[in-house]
Amino acid sequence: MEKLTRIEAEKLMRELEKEITHHSRLYYIYDKPEISDYEYDMMFRRLQELEAEYPTLKSPNSPTLRVGGDPLTAFESVEHTVPMGSLTDVFNYEELDAFIAKAEAAVGKEAYFSAEPKIDGLSVALTYENGRFVRGATRGNGSVGEDVTENLRTVGGIPLMLNEPLDLTVRGEVYMSRASFEAQNRRRAEKGEALMANPRNAAAGSLRQLDSKITASRGLDIFVFNLQTGSLYADGHTPDSHTEILDRLEELGFTVLRRRERIRGAEEIKRYVASLGEARTELEYDTDGAVIKLDSLELRRRMGEGTTTPNWAVAFKYPPEEKEAKLLDIVIQVGRTGVLTPNAVLSPVRLAGTTVSRATLHNADFIAERDIRIGDTVIVRKAGEIIPEIVKSLPEKREGCEMPYLMPETCPSCGEATVRDEEAAVRCKNPDCPAQRARQIEHFATKAAMDIEGLGPRVVELLLSNGKINDAADLYALKAEDLSDLPGFGKKSADKLIAAIEASKSAGLEKLLYALGIRQVGEVAAASIAKKAGELFKMFEMTREQLCEVEDIGEITADNIVSYFATEHARARAERFRDAGLTLEAKQKPVGDSLAGKIIVITGTLPTMSRDEAKKLITAHGGKASSSVSKKTDYLLCGADAGSKLADAQRLGTKIITEDELKEMLGL
Repeated sequence: MEKLTRIEAEKLMRELEKEITHHSRLYYIYDKPEISDYEYDMMFRRLQELEAEYPTLKSPNSPTLRVGGDPLTAFESVEHTVPMGSLTDVFNYEELDAFIAKAEAAVGKEAYFSAEPKIDGLSVALTYENGRFVRGATRGNGSVGEDVTENLRTVGGIPLMLNEPLDLTVRGEVYMSRASFEAQNRRRAEKGEALMANPRNAAAGSLRQLDSKITASRGLDIFVFNLQTGSLYADGHTPDSHTEILDRLEELGFTVLRRRERIRGAEEIKRYVASLGEARTELEYDTDGAVIKLDSLELRRRMGEGTTTPNWAVAFKYPPEEKEAKLLDIVIQVGRTGVLTPNAVLSPVRLAGTTVSRATLHNADFIAERDIRIGDTVIVRKAGEIIPEIVKSLPEKREGCEMPYLMPETCPSCGEATVRDEEAAVRCKNPDCPAQRARQIEHFATKAAMDIEGLGPRVVELLLSNGKINDAADLYALKAEDLSDLPGFGKKSADKLIAAIEASKSAGLEKLLYALGIRQVGEVAAASIAKKAGELFKMFEMTREQLCEVEDIGEITADNIVSYFATEHARARAERFRDAGLTLEAKQKPVGDSLAGKIIVITGTLPTMSRDEAKKLITAHGGKASSSVSKKTDYLLCGADAGSKLADAQRLGTKIITEDELKEMLGL
């Protein structure tokens, strides 16, 4: 291909950006694509190639940002100009009738209402300046949220440029469609990873990834449903209804809810609620209710606002979906700390968008209090729309062959006697229990711990049953040839797993302490302890009193930590980790405090260090490396080819420094 001049390249890049944006809107917003996926992909790839060849010509709102950028170290806080409030919930028709009657008494029986689905996702605010998407934030506590701009750029339904150059902030709900959710879980199952609980939690977790490339891979989408601040029209025209706002938002390029109606009267509203309730399991997205609000903005002002919620709107919440199923059996799962958890094996039933064949029974007291027996017909629901649980049994449907259940007196994995502890849990106390060992290694490999990709439950079981490992420390002695005789492992997959294990060696003390699986030591506690101890072998010297001085550590947790590090097994394991070359020091240990309390944003290409290296340098000296410029930003560390952050800093009067000036501040 003949090399383009710089002028030709810039012209072609702008044309490609315009074409790609146009076809993205047709696909994501109007569901009416005009070209094939292949044609779109080829345009997208050509733009990526040009941006790589001419990086200084890349637009700050290029559609290639949809694939994600550099990982972040943390999220900046964002204060919402207009609080992102919530609605009053109603749970039955009597409460809905009371709201309608109150509204009609205040504004008249002829008032129209807007009725629309309540999307079960994560609420965000999107800010545009001169039609350009500049910031996106989570709802947070309503007053302060998190800046997730880079992640929101990857959401296909969010326009990076509006059809008109307006300044405004809109509110929307980011969600994961059921199709995307099921596709994600299929991929996770193939890799042996834990499945996502439901689309809502999956969307929230995906939007809060520090690496926007992960967010880009999750297939998120959005519905925009309100104007927060600014004007929808260049001439300053003010809409007089919610319906007009939604219609205008769609004209500007936003995706809005289509299953909405403008209706009036209690009967019409209840018809809509009932109709949506019947259809919601068939929709492409999850909805947990119907939002009913006055359509007229003037009538809303007349009804006014309550202390924490508006008087002119409610959310009708559907009850959790419950269905009958047959309890076929009760099986025990032994956790990594030895707790025996009873789980119900059910006849498969479709519930809240997924097929359920297992449900937790919690513990012996739960089973006894509800008189749950094997063979019973039971009512099943998802607790909080997440975890399948049995609500109750139906004794009236018993046929006489149902059997009461007692927790086992011996561990089903190792055969050792079980004990009931002070937490009302039945526990296996055998530290060599095979089931505990498997759960411990699975935990050790999770992303929050040592992050060994590909080491899921199936692979752990395979390694244990074939005598390849007995403990997490054995992972670091594995070689690719050790895996070659195992089913499902070829050279490529074996090399990939060994590489992931090797990469985990540098995780640092924070992740290693969490990976050890000490009772009640979570991620936050592990990070606090690591900062205090500095390196692993200091843990063997720390007393209960010293641990209790650490933030996030209580007396019971301190006792658990002391008990763990008092064992010969813990010392032998630590020595094996050291001999295998694991990083046993805390990664976040400060080397100075010259930047204490300072917030620094990085933009452009620095002369001698990468952005990650600069972030680590800032953090090591007590500062905070943020992802976006705000009024709280102290410095903008600026390199070549700076993007929109430079303009933001200049507009806010933020002090701009170079790499040399940063080093001078640090005495380097």
